[in-house]
Amino acid sequence: MDYPISGFTAPGFEPVREAFEDNFAEDKELGAGFSALIDGECVVELYGGHADRQKSIPWDAKTIVPVYSTTKPIAALVLASVIDALPAGYETTVADLWPEFADNGKDTLSIADLVSHQAGLSGFVEPIDPALWLDPPACAAALAPLAPIWEPGTAHGYHPLTWGYLIGELVQRITDRSLGAILAEDLAGPADIDFRIGTPASEHDRVAEIMRPRALPDLGEINDATRAAFLTKWSSPDRGGAIWREIEIPSANGIGTATAVAKLYGIYAHDGHLDGKRVISEAAFDALTQSRVKGQDLVLPYVTEFAAGVMRNNLGIYGPNPDTLCHSGWGGSLALGDPDRRLSAAYVMNRQSNSLQGDPRATRLVQALYGCL
Repeated sequence: MDYPISGFTAPGFEPVREAFEDNFAEDKELGAGFSALIDGECVVELYGGHADRQKSIPWDAKTIVPVYSTTKPIAALVLASVIDALPAGYETTVADLWPEFADNGKDTLSIADLVSHQAGLSGFVEPIDPALWLDPPACAAALAPLAPIWEPGTAHGYHPLTWGYLIGELVQRITDRSLGAILAEDLAGPADIDFRIGTPASEHDRVAEIMRPRALPDLGEINDATRAAFLTKWSSPDRGGAIWREIEIPSANGIGTATAVAKLYGIYAHDGHLDGKRVISEAAFDALTQSRVKGQDLVLPYVTEFAAGVMRNNLGIYGPNPDTLCHSGWGGSLALGDPDRRLSAAYVMNRQSNSLQGDPRATRLVQALYGCL
């Protein structure tokens, strides 16, 4: 077997391991991890394959990997953990904290609107130096005065990168701390969770090498919002270098293990608790997880449903429960928190596909997992 697989599978969950092995046997993987927890207890923790394209470094329990947009709901948890500092919570207007954001008719946009992808700032319409993405404070400052691509609050469209710079700036203004620092010091660190937004150089030798997809995803009918989000020469930074790993991009550069991601999404499965301790107030958690928008996305070719920074399972690809909180990331990563089953799970990998949602490898694993319940 040239794709060594290790880990733990609780009795009754053998079909999940079989599905994980099948992904490798069918030559769909380079390296990957999958973990699932029920009531906070691990029932599946699998990892295997290779951390590098040359297949010289085995993917082991300590291998960490970028999860791209699967980062967003973790960043949303951080925002929710500090939102009570604002008397109006998510209904606070962004401009109350960030006066420059009021330009071009954005003065009434609330934090709830912003985090549910309603701001009309899915990308830069006019050219920028792509290096701007590698300077988060400067990038946020450049986004603040922009004219929205659609009238804010009238529709929603996925903000693949800009979302993180905007939310990171808000958290900084609320707390005078960075979002990544709060995650490390208040959530992940105390619970010994191996996940970071802003990964120091000391951890870079554990980061898996990414094999990028060979084809673009199907973005459906292209419009200005989609073009700004994905298709200009300046729509993304140079991803994967040391600077990209070390800075904080709360929309896109979280790095960790599958088990770490599953533990953090477990907060969604446990009503704002982590390891039995409430880390998000009841009121803030209710506000975080309630549906904010549902309908045709202006950027993605789907009907999407967003709460305050996390997707709700209207597409049905994250298991059968429509109340599951979930997200996917560029290339195929996926995570979910099912509050009815107190279940959380995450799939991470380094061989990217061109699936925007419902990567077949992840879908196979989620289906196998639910089949065992």
